[in-house]
Amino acid sequence: MAHLLLIVTMLTTLSVSLSADVLSSILETRKIRVCIWPEYYGISYVNPRTQELVGIDVDLAKEFAKELGVTLAFKESSFATLIQDITTQKCDIAMFAIGHTSERKEHLYLTSPHLASDVYAVTSKSNKRIQTWNDIDQEGVVVAVAKGTYHVALMQKNLQKAQLLIVDSLHAREQEVEAGRADVFMTDYPFGIRMVEEREWAKLITPTQAFHVVPYGWAMAQNEPALKEKVEAFIVAIKHDGRLLEAAKRHHLEPIVLSK
Repeated sequence: MAHLLLIVTMLTTLSVSLSADVLSSILETRKIRVCIWPEYYGISYVNPRTQELVGIDVDLAKEFAKELGVTLAFKESSFATLIQDITTQKCDIAMFAIGHTSERKEHLYLTSPHLASDVYAVTSKSNKRIQTWNDIDQEGVVVAVAKGTYHVALMQKNLQKAQLLIVDSLHAREQEVEAGRADVFMTDYPFGIRMVEEREWAKLITPTQAFHVVPYGWAMAQNEPALKEKVEAFIVAIKHDGRLLEAAKRHHLEPIVLSK
């Protein structure tokens, strides 16, 4: 009886081990499921005019799928649901410029970074109070950040005088500033640049010196050595052969690309 229980236990362990091998599953099904956030300008963004999904990580996801010889299925995600989406196997990997934070590292494997961005602020041109970075942390100023982004903890730590407003989405923080209920919202380079390009009312405020540069990579489940090795080799390859820089130029992200 004990021998039978041992065999069952070994088979169960083997089954779990095999089912946990994400790369094998990808190759067997000939499909990779990639989580993206469809509102991330320059990274993974659904163009409202064409409904086409565009961005540097969209391009790189296509390249990765091509190298694996599999089809590609994008799955909608967000920073707020990222950890849950990976741990519940909604997707095999998340590819939408995911900032390296200690909380995410506790639950996920974060790949070597291919981008790195400082923090920027977006205000309205009509706001006379905010002209420079130093105007942000002042009495009476309302600073909006989006739930689920690393900007929440960062600004909770750094703001001494201004009021922090945490909203449910990135679109909501934009609305708060446009409506005048907040003075600025905190963002990164890709989103900040596109805001200025597409919103007549928006003005970008840049830090006078490096404020909090965050490396961006992709995220996947922990304890997946085969997929990890494949992804890391892909990152090395696209940095070396120029595909990363080419994609960055296509989406105007050269200033934040990590080519080495």
